[in-house]
Amino acid sequence: MNTIENLSIPLPPPGQPSGQDMSQLASAAASAAAVAASAVKAASASAAATELYGSFFLGPDEFALPAVCIREVVNLPAKITALPLSPPYLEGMFTLRGAVIPIVNLGRVFNPAAGPAAPGHKVAIIDHQDVLVGMLFDDTGEILRVRPEQRSVLQYAPGATPGVIAGTILLEQGNRLLQVLDANQLIRIENVPQVLSLRASGQQRLQRAQAQGERRRCVSFRSAGTCFAFEMAAIQEIVRVPELQPSVLAGKLCLGRMNFRGNPVAVVDFAALLSAGAATRSTDAADPDQRIMVTRIGEASIAFLVDSVDSIIHFYNDELLPIPLLSKARAGMFGGCLTRPEQSDVVLLDHAGIFSHSEIAEMRQGHANLYPLDGQHAAAGKDKRQGARQVYLTFRMEQAFAVEIKQVREIINFSNDITRPPGTPDYLRGVLKLRQQMVSVIDLRSLYGMATQEAGEQSRILIVERGDERYGLLVDGVEDIITVADSQRYAAPRLMRNQAAGASLQSEAAEVIDMEKDDGSRLSFSVFDCGSLIDKLARLLPP
Repeated sequence: MNTIENLSIPLPPPGQPSGQDMSQLASAAASAAAVAASAVKAASASAAATELYGSFFLGPDEFALPAVCIREVVNLPAKITALPLSPPYLEGMFTLRGAVIPIVNLGRVFNPAAGPAAPGHKVAIIDHQDVLVGMLFDDTGEILRVRPEQRSVLQYAPGATPGVIAGTILLEQGNRLLQVLDANQLIRIENVPQVLSLRASGQQRLQRAQAQGERRRCVSFRSAGTCFAFEMAAIQEIVRVPELQPSVLAGKLCLGRMNFRGNPVAVVDFAALLSAGAATRSTDAADPDQRIMVTRIGEASIAFLVDSVDSIIHFYNDELLPIPLLSKARAGMFGGCLTRPEQSDVVLLDHAGIFSHSEIAEMRQGHANLYPLDGQHAAAGKDKRQGARQVYLTFRMEQAFAVEIKQVREIINFSNDITRPPGTPDYLRGVLKLRQQMVSVIDLRSLYGMATQEAGEQSRILIVERGDERYGLLVDGVEDIITVADSQRYAAPRLMRNQAAGASLQSEAAEVIDMEKDDGSRLSFSVFDCGSLIDKLARLLPP
């Protein structure tokens, strides 16, 4: 190709140039200008055809992705949340600057037996239709400028599904081969429109919710190693695991049935539901953390066996991050993700999405048809007086107490990040920063003269508030969530409420709950009044 450097222009002999000489000189100059313009145009076209790629390593193999689709490259996050019912190559998900990002293990795309993510691995964040997905590699390479003649494109047979390899790049005289990945084939996100819609309207919902003081509440629980949550409105009751009755509908999901307020309710192994029908497990009476969560939508009630129930979480709509899903399996059950600093991310479940599945509906209807006498047997000899019902949270402080769940803002694990200011009374455990607000943590054992006990794994802090007053109550452990009819609540004996009888936790209990379980045994709780305690603290603590 001609260049400006190798262009030769004949010059006239010394002396005054003739007309012919001037004509030749002008012609040569015009030729030079044309060649120069052609060279510049060719160089511009070559530059335009040059593309940028980022290279990555997976074992000994080197791959490349167009730089235009790479948002950034980050180290493997320390906190990855497993997403159930996902493809085997989905390592999990993590949150980054307000977005939930699924991580695709590229090694498992090529070989399902490939190992999991490990410290030192890198994650390339790919922007797919304005939704971010992470691609897991062993290590990063470099940024490459690739000319057209260095690239080749794979051709697939008509009608065949394209693979994840779109072509190759050949460098260093053919000694270096890179496989070009097709991001569109790697990332098959099913719910892009929903993610974008939820993200776009998030700020408007936040402003409206904050203006109106609207907050949502959910109860978090664990199953199959992941933290999930149901909205409070979906939960009827949370109880310890009872002895389950056999069911002819028992199978991959159903462990059996239980009697719930005179009605047969199917008990579903939530872990089996998440694994799309894996081998079921039996309830473990020796596991004190297992719980049965009785949930309801419309007229349907289903009980779920979970590994443990953790806490109550308050959140605004804007805090709920959409989850990009790479699978359609039960996609309707995932409502979003709540991220919590230094704690596990929580996958909020849409209970309506779970109940909409045919096997759940058939299970509910099947038990109602097969065991219609359960309700009659449970009702025999019982007082069926109807009345209003209240939901209570039960907790332990040497004995069982219950508090109206509407008085509890949330439940958090005990933290060593509590700061103890000097000169504070013994019962003031310290202050805790919770979402940009300082909360005074009250040690109920110390306040009421109970035996000292070190806070352990089961200890919880109940966040209660009244107006601008907010306190954290340190309790030994949280038990269950129960629904109690008015007929099961009674005024506490006068001696229990007598302040002169001694400062005790019972002095804050104006009522007691006495209820009969389905097996005929009885449960009794003292109803703890948070308002009475806040009044007491207002008198004790300096203004």
